[in-house]
Amino acid sequence: MRISAAQRAANENRIRAAMDRLLRGEMPPGGKCDIKTLANEAAVDRTAFYGTRPYSHLRVEFERRLNAMHEAGEIPDPREAQITRLKAENTKLRERLAQSEQTVDELTDFRTQALARLAAQHEEIVHLRGTAAAANHVTRLPAARTTTIGTCS
Repeated sequence: MRISAAQRAANENRIRAAMDRLLRGEMPPGGKCDIKTLANEAAVDRTAFYGTRPYSHLRVEFERRLNAMHEAGEIPDPREAQITRLKAENTKLRERLAQSEQTVDELTDFRTQALARLAAQHEEIVHLRGTAAAANHVTRLPAARTTTIGTCS
């Protein structure tokens, strides 16, 4: 069925209005910022946006504007923005977790080395005490003399 030029112009106006709403982030419940939702919002058959169909130029325009927004860091679809934010947060948390695991491994190694050094030092102290007790070459010093200093008159 052929449509008149007036119907086609009205359809294009509805499509452009729906396109602007979607790109502003005004998503219908359960909708996304995509061609399917655009077609539903404009009440136009989705197949009219593909191939040599009458509204394929509007699909190209919509995708171009959407890509430009993505490149500028703007994401009109709140769910996509949330997904992007959560992915970035997930990546950051994974990096923090890896850093924490590395720190724990380093501290565990340090603890092991410190305990080994303390054990070696303890063994050396025990050995030196045993050697000193066995040698019995300890000489006692005489007791300190107490003298009183006289006063001059």
